[in-house]
Amino acid sequence: MDEKKLSHFKKKLEEELRTVESDLADVGRKNPDAPGEWEAQVKDTDTASTEADEKADKFEEYESNSAILEPVAARAKEIQHALEKIASGTYGLCEVSGERIEEARLEANPAARTCEKHMRQGKS
Repeated sequence: MDEKKLSHFKKKLEEELRTVESDLADVGRKNPDAPGEWEAQVKDTDTASTEADEKADKFEEYESNSAILEPVAARAKEIQHALEKIASGTYGLCEVSGERIEEARLEANPAARTCEKHMRQGKS
């Protein structure tokens, strides 16, 4: 892949990573005990409600944030993996066959790990 295209995909990945990390920060925080991992959090509320209501609301918010956080955190890891592949010189190569991933596939998903053939076979 030429440098111009590589730069294009790197920019797309970095922009998406900023967006994804912003989304993650809305529902979670970086786990201090596990670098690179995120955990759901509940924002402090200042409402005049009973303790039981407040606990129920916090539990519901935590569950909701957890459901949002998991797929977004997974996407962040996919993007980071693609950026690592750019740095190592292996970006754009199918992780199954080693052949080039189609440019149209990378445009649609710059973090793609496989070519279209292997994507259809369910190998990512």
